Amino acid sequence: MKNIIITGAAQGIGYYLVKQLLEDQFNVTVLDIDIDSLKGLSKEWPSLLTLVCDVRDANRIKECVKESVQKFGSVDCAIHNACRCTFGPMNITEVATYRDVFDVNYFGALYLSQAVLPYMKQQKGGKIIFTSSGVGIMGFANISPYASSKGAIEALAKCLNLEFINDGISFHIFHPPLTRTKSAGPLPVPDEFKASPEKVGVGLAKNIHKKSFIICHSTSQRLQTLACYLFPIKMGRLMNKLTTRYESAGTN
Repeated sequence: MKNIIITGAAQGIGYYLVKQLLEDQFNVTVLDIDIDSLKGLSKEWPSLLTLVCDVRDANRIKECVKESVQKFGSVDCAIHNACRCTFGPMNITEVATYRDVFDVNYFGALYLSQAVLPYMKQQKGGKIIFTSSGVGIMGFANISPYASSKGAIEALAKCLNLEFINDGISFHIFHPPLTRTKSAGPLPVPDEFKASPEKVGVGLAKNIHKKSFIICHSTSQRLQTLACYLFPIKMGRLMNKLTTRYESAGTN
C-alpha cells in the first residue's frame, strides 16, 4: 500500500494523520474545501498532493481521484474523514440540516467509494476506510443528524465489504475517541477529557495496515468501542448522563 487519498484532512485528526503517513513514506492526496493549512507540509513533502474539493460534489471527487492516480499511479487506500457536525435538539433542527450533514458524512463516503472502486478493481485490491464515531453506535442527545449519519456509514461499510470481497477490496471503520477538535468544541466536556488530535492522528496512521473492520488509534480505545457495539443502549445512557453532569457543573 503506497498511495492514499483522504478527504477532510486540513485540520484536527486528519492533519496529523496525513503528516504521519508522509513521514511513513506514503504518497498522500488530500481533498478538502480549504487546503491553506497544508501549504507547509506541501513544501516539505513532494509526495503530498492537495486538491480543493467539496465532498458533496460527486463529479469533483472523481476528477480529484483521477488526478491523484495520474500523479501517483494508483489508489491503494481511500479514507473518508470529512465530516459535518451540528448540535441541537431534533425539534428545532431543520430537515435541511439533516440532509446537509448526510450529504457530507454519508454521501461523501459513497461518492469517494464510487470514484476509487474502478481503479481498485482493476488493480485487484484496495482498502476503503470511513471515519465513524461512537455516537453512531450508541446514539447521543442533541446530535442526531451527525450520529445517524455515522450509523449509516457503519452499515454502508459492512454492506460494501461483502459486495467487494471477491475483488480483494476491504472496507473498514476508523473509530477515534472524543478529541479536541473544532467540531467537538461545543460539547460540554472539559478539554482534559478529550484526546489529543495529534496522538489520535498518529495512532490511526500507525494502525492503517490493520485488517480488522474496526481500526482505532490505541488498544484502550478499541476496547471502549467494542463495549459500545456490545452494549449500545447502556453505553449511550451512561455517556449522556456523564455529559449532563459536566454541563450542570459548568453552569453552577
